[in-house]
Amino acid sequence: MSAPDRHARAMLPIPDRPAPGLTTYDAKDPDTSFAPIEPLLPPAGAPNVVVVLLDDVGFGASSTFGGPCRTPTADRLAARGLRYRRFHSTALCAPTRQALLTGRNHHSVGMGSITETATSAPGNSSVRPNTKAPLALTLKLNGYSTAQFGKCHEVPVCQSSPMGPFDAWPSGGGGFETFYGFIGGENNQWEPALYDGTTPVEPPATPEEGYHLTEDLADRATSWMRQQKALMPQRPFFVYFAPGATHAPHHVPREWAERYRGEFDDGWDAARERTFARQKEAGIIPPEAGLTARHDEIPAWDDMPDELKPVLARQMEVYAGFLEHTDHQVGRLVDTLEDMGILDDTLIYYMIGDNGASSEGTTQGAFNEMANFNGMAGLETPEFLLGKMDEFGSPESYNHYAVGWAWAMNTPFQWTKQVASHWGGTRNGTIVHWPRGTSDPGGLRSQFTHVIDVAPTILEAAGIPEPTMVNGVQQSPMEGTSMLYTFGEPDAPERHELQYFEMFGNRGIYHKGWSAVTKHRTPWLMTGHEPPPFDEDVWELYDGHSDYSQARDLAADKPEVLARLQRLWLIEATKYGVLPLDDRTAERIDPAMAGRPTLIQGTSQLFFPGMGRLSENSVLSIKNRSFTVTAEVDVPVGGGRGVVIAQGGRFGGWAVYLHEGRLTFCYNVLGIQIFTVRGDEPVAGGVHQVRAEFAYDGGGLAKGGDVTLWVDGAAAGSGRVAMTQPMVFSADETTDIGREEGTPVSPDYTGPTSRFTGRIHWVQLDVGEDDHDHYLDPEERLRVAIARQ
Repeated sequence: MSAPDRHARAMLPIPDRPAPGLTTYDAKDPDTSFAPIEPLLPPAGAPNVVVVLLDDVGFGASSTFGGPCRTPTADRLAARGLRYRRFHSTALCAPTRQALLTGRNHHSVGMGSITETATSAPGNSSVRPNTKAPLALTLKLNGYSTAQFGKCHEVPVCQSSPMGPFDAWPSGGGGFETFYGFIGGENNQWEPALYDGTTPVEPPATPEEGYHLTEDLADRATSWMRQQKALMPQRPFFVYFAPGATHAPHHVPREWAERYRGEFDDGWDAARERTFARQKEAGIIPPEAGLTARHDEIPAWDDMPDELKPVLARQMEVYAGFLEHTDHQVGRLVDTLEDMGILDDTLIYYMIGDNGASSEGTTQGAFNEMANFNGMAGLETPEFLLGKMDEFGSPESYNHYAVGWAWAMNTPFQWTKQVASHWGGTRNGTIVHWPRGTSDPGGLRSQFTHVIDVAPTILEAAGIPEPTMVNGVQQSPMEGTSMLYTFGEPDAPERHELQYFEMFGNRGIYHKGWSAVTKHRTPWLMTGHEPPPFDEDVWELYDGHSDYSQARDLAADKPEVLARLQRLWLIEATKYGVLPLDDRTAERIDPAMAGRPTLIQGTSQLFFPGMGRLSENSVLSIKNRSFTVTAEVDVPVGGGRGVVIAQGGRFGGWAVYLHEGRLTFCYNVLGIQIFTVRGDEPVAGGVHQVRAEFAYDGGGLAKGGDVTLWVDGAAAGSGRVAMTQPMVFSADETTDIGREEGTPVSPDYTGPTSRFTGRIHWVQLDVGEDDHDHYLDPEERLRVAIARQ
């Protein structure tokens, strides 16, 4: 029998309580005695914990839940663990992650949507209240070693620069002692923007040398686990492994995609039928479950142009290979646990998706998904996509699959990611593997569960109470329900009986088997679509006792039940900060319209050499407006080359640089059209002030403009940019001074050749109409920059 826990763990950090006793005058006195110094550890028997969270994987994608993508690691864990077939997310990544890490509903922790569309409303601010401490911090303050590897999408955008503040970063206030990964919603798998803790770092190899982000994350995670057990064998660990996969871009080594060659040639309707049959045969879904109908907004495979079908099939081959490759990397973590002899003592959550499969790739898919986010998907014509088919998944692509594939990957449910009303957006296959703490290996669990249930489950499994005080701040109770009761009782009555859902106005409520839902807006319609007023939304009603997949709408048959659930939704929405409803999407990307703070204000920003890894939200926006870039540079004798300033990369952005000595301005529209303006003559050696002016045409979004180049106040060249990107350049590329990290904006240079060969003294960015001379007095530059902020 283990000794009782001597710590009062409800107040964190646990207060030090020195034991009273005799204090001697001389340490040599025989009565001198002190209790041994003991490290703080969790209660005896607390397990190691590994939480794996994949990105954008639908319920019907993995082989473990009947899908076409082979996931042998998930199959292996399910064979000795438990499969949860009614586990739910929030329908979007950042909200699911914040809910997972806090045990609270996503609006309760300010994450009503993603950080990039945060507003000033408390439920949508992206700011986690300090009354809701994260799980990792609670575990760390109870003696766990903690580490996160992969994606962190919980940092408010105004805090995402290398200067922080770091309260919301994993290794800042997030409770993780180690963090290696990226900040934001997605990343290039071949050339990611990485952080080690809060320090920007570059990938350890190049794509040509075989680098891939998911493999790198698995390398780091397995190495950390081995080292932790070698140095602290008595201390359990909490590892949160959250790769960017399988979020777009769908990047994977070609050989993994080739494993699926020809398997999707008959399209998404047929793939969905096959998945449904497998799910029924394996008992993953109940025998009476129905296959929901395809909505009119989702095109049938037979209605797609025949000439486009080969590239559509290739999109899915690449995705399937991407998911299998990701599952293989998770397998490396499992192998490491087994090699160390601790697999059975480790509680593993393997959540196959943080929301439903993503339909953000348009009805025809995308070679560069940023085209749709800018309302410019029309640039990617069928002919363009066919010409790029062999490049899908490669470093030259930033690809996404078509809406039809997302719908098929959510079999048997309706709709997709972002649609929080229907299970297609919120139901994710989940595995719990803990042989020491579960019974019924290979069993299914059918209790309603939600991502907010994970944190209280882990605390209960570890014997750690939910804290009432953390760092002197009284904590609000967790809103999730521990799932531990299901580990040993397959038929135990469910305890999580009530749950609301909401995302961009798509909303639903679950209560004791019934669900009332209304889809308000369609995820892939970014522009040119106005959703109806909220009060005109049509609600549907489903009886989950006999209708697992929401296939039979009973709203007309049971209006009194629907009315009761609609009222209950409003009560829950009021309780958890969902109101006011906000269905804006593109408008909320603009901080001024959204009402969230910005890091940089005013109309001028000053940069210095060495600055870099500046996220798009850390730099003045030059979109849909005139702007100027002025820099003082020292050019080597004989001519210079390299980047003065670059924002974005291969798939959209702009740069000012010297090419063959000549001042150059390049504007890259989605990697599809590149406009380059060069100076007439090389810039001579010595100190010069170089300047690029962009005069926006006006009259709407995405218009073009005239470019004029200046050297020491004298006109040096001019040209034309025919169009621009109106909303966003990239989710992962950054702004760099004196070089360009990540992918290059211009084909004129690559990574090594992007470095400026001379010296940069300063760079100034001004937005709005030019109102001063083409030569900026160096003595006045700082005064001007400060005045305009």
